[in-house]
Amino acid sequence: MTEKKKENSVVGAAKSVAAMLKLTKPVAKGGPLRAKLLVSIVNRRDEIQLKEVIDDRSVSLSYVFEGTGTARSSVLDYLGIGETEKSVVLSVIPESDEAAILKSIREKMSLYLVGRGISFTIPLTGISQIVAKGILGAAANKGMEGEIMKSADRKYDLIVAAVALNFVDAAMEAAREAGAAGGTIIRARTMQNAKAEQFIGISLVEGQEILLILTKKENTLPIMEALSEKVGIKTEAGGVIFSLPVDRTAGISATDEAEMKREQKAEEPAAKSE
Repeated sequence: MTEKKKENSVVGAAKSVAAMLKLTKPVAKGGPLRAKLLVSIVNRRDEIQLKEVIDDRSVSLSYVFEGTGTARSSVLDYLGIGETEKSVVLSVIPESDEAAILKSIREKMSLYLVGRGISFTIPLTGISQIVAKGILGAAANKGMEGEIMKSADRKYDLIVAAVALNFVDAAMEAAREAGAAGGTIIRARTMQNAKAEQFIGISLVEGQEILLILTKKENTLPIMEALSEKVGIKTEAGGVIFSLPVDRTAGISATDEAEMKREQKAEEPAAKSE
């Protein structure tokens, strides 16, 4: 094989690999449909109903893992909640169906009741092209184009704190003192982090618990500062703390009430025209 043919062969192979791994990228309003990540934290017995509600309204690629509510016995008694075992469900959904899906979850899952659960969406910066084509091709509202939410319009953040085992209660206590209402715990472990630990300068224990806290944006910094001081990377808990932007929510009473009023107002002109 000549050098030229070898070069063409390598270039061709590279292009094939690039096509297989190609990601869809977010675009400005007016571009193609996008996918979003729907995060739902519900009681363990409600996970099947949640999936049915989502798929009845649209389509989703979902993954579920077990979590635990942060409310302890005294808090459970105070709130009247009898179940702390939670299912954390991650669903890739079409952005065009986002509002409709959250509306169905809000209405059919009764998330306005204390202790029933919460759902919220997080923007994605990329997704496998094959998955994107399948999910977006089955969208109920193919003609609708989503709008990328601006940071200034977002009202909530998701705080994630990964701490060593047996320190999650201290983490939640610190978060509550800084304004957090509650959270969900997921059992996890570190994975071959020796290289990162060399740069951080601290060894992380393998056994970990991840604390998820949904909070208003104005509380994000105070809560993260409280967590860093109590269970941060330089403490015995060795906590790694970060936050993610949240677009829409369901299961927060004040937000749900505002959303339902907005939806009713939007439906009024359509009802009159009929």
